[in-house]
Amino acid sequence: MGEYVMKKTHWIYWKQIFSSKFQASCTKAKIEENWRNGYEIPPWVEIRKLADEKYIVRYTYDE
Repeated sequence: MGEYVMKKTHWIYWKQIFSSKFQASCTKAKIEENWRNGYEIPPWVEIRKLADEKYIVRYTYDE
């Protein structure tokens, strides 16, 4: 039986803070689209809401 080792997720944050969720979702779609026809496993992309009604986009992928 193999031992299951959980790896810590390493997030990559997009360099911009967005003033609306719509703007963040457009960037999220763009990141996902870039991987669609590639050879890599697509990233997990999510939008996070900050305390001051602004949004950030972050993504990760398996190494």
